[in-house]
Amino acid sequence: MAQLTDIAIRNAKAKEKPYKLSGAGLYLLVMPNSKKFFRWDFKFEGKRKTLAIGQYPETSLKEAIAILAKAKEQLTQGAAPKSMSNAGKRREEARQMEGGATFQNIAFEWHERFLDQWKPDSAERIISYLKKDIFPYIGKHQIADIKAPDVLMVLRRAESRGVLHTAHRLRTVIGQVMRYGVATGRCERDPTGDLKGALPAFKKTHRAAVTNPTEVGALLRMLDNYTGTFVVACALKLLPLLFCRPGELRNMKWESVNFQTAEWNYLVTKTQTPHIVPLASQAIDILKELHLVTGNAPYVFPSQRSNNRPMSDMAINAAMKRMGIDTTQEITGHGWRAVARTILDEVLGFRPDFIEHQLAHTVRDPLGRAYNRTSHLPERKKMMQAWADYLDRLKVSEKNNIVSFRVVAR
Repeated sequence: MAQLTDIAIRNAKAKEKPYKLSGAGLYLLVMPNSKKFFRWDFKFEGKRKTLAIGQYPETSLKEAIAILAKAKEQLTQGAAPKSMSNAGKRREEARQMEGGATFQNIAFEWHERFLDQWKPDSAERIISYLKKDIFPYIGKHQIADIKAPDVLMVLRRAESRGVLHTAHRLRTVIGQVMRYGVATGRCERDPTGDLKGALPAFKKTHRAAVTNPTEVGALLRMLDNYTGTFVVACALKLLPLLFCRPGELRNMKWESVNFQTAEWNYLVTKTQTPHIVPLASQAIDILKELHLVTGNAPYVFPSQRSNNRPMSDMAINAAMKRMGIDTTQEITGHGWRAVARTILDEVLGFRPDFIEHQLAHTVRDPLGRAYNRTSHLPERKKMMQAWADYLDRLKVSEKNNIVSFRVVAR
C-alpha cells in the first residue's frame, strides 16, 4: 500500500463524494468541501471504531503518525485510544484563547467530533447551514452570550425567504451546538428551547402530481417539445418512464447502466440499498442516443460546468417552469412517482406490491421479510415496458381513448 506523503496530501483534490488516501497505517479522509482529516480504524472490545486524529494541515503528517503510534500503544495496553491527541487539545485550547469560545469555533469543533457518525451528504448539509445561514449572524458571538432573541433573528431570516423548513433545521443545528457547548463547559444553557412555538409549524406538503390520463398525455407532449439543452431534454423524457427520485436520476452513472440486460442498478438514496430499474425499449433508445453525447463522462447527466459533477438538482423543475408547467399544481419531477403508482394500479391493473417494489419502497413477504432487489424482476420488466407503451399511447392520442387499455397482472 502506498505511503502517504506531504506532497500527496497537499495535492489531494476534493471530489463529488468523500474518499480516502491510505498509507502509514492510517488514512486521510478528503471531503467534498476540501477539508482533510486523518483517521484510523480499529477494533476495541469486538466493535469497530474510528479514531479522529486531526485535521490537515493543523495536524501534520508527522504529528498524525506520532499520534497513531501512541494510540496503538494504548490499544495494546487494553485502553481505548482517545479521540483527540494532546497536541490537538493544545491547539484547540490555543484557538479558544485566541478567538474565545465563539459559536463558530465551538460549531467547527462539534462538527469534527461527530463527523464519523453522519452520512457524507448529511455532514455536508450541516456545514452548509452553518456557513451560509448561521455564522454570518452569530458566528463571532461568544457562545455563552447567545440568547434566544439572537437565535430567533437567524431563524426569522430564513423564514422571510420562504424556507420555513430550513428555519426549523437551523434551530435544530444551533441547539445541537449549544448543547455541546454546555456539555464541554463553554456555556450554561441552550436557549433554543425557549423558542418553542416561535416559528409556524412546518407542514409537509405532497408534491404536485396530476393523475388524470388526459392531463398526463398533455404534459408528456410538452416535455417532448422542450427546446433547452439536449441533456436536460433527455432527463425530462426519462423521468416519467423510470419514475425514480429526481436526485437518483441526475446522479445516474454510465457504469450502472447495463444495455445488455436493459437494467439500471443503483443505491436507493433513503435506504442505501441496491435497487434495479428495468429499462423499457423507449428508455434504452433515449440512453443510447445520450451516450453519444455524454458517454465519456462518468455521469449520464453531467453538469454544464464539469463532466465530473451531475447536473443541478433544480434543473428538471426549472425546465418545467420555463415550459409553463405549474410545479405547485400540476407536476414536479418527484410527482411522476405518484402518477405511476396511481395509473399502474387503477388503469393498468398491476399488483400493488410490484408497483411499490419498483418505487423502491420497503415491501415485505408474508413472513415479514423484506424482498430483495431481484424480487419479481421478470414481472417488473413486463410492467415497465407496459408503462412505457401506455405513455406513448397517451402522447399520440388527443382524446386519450386508451384509458380503458388494461393489463391484467394479478
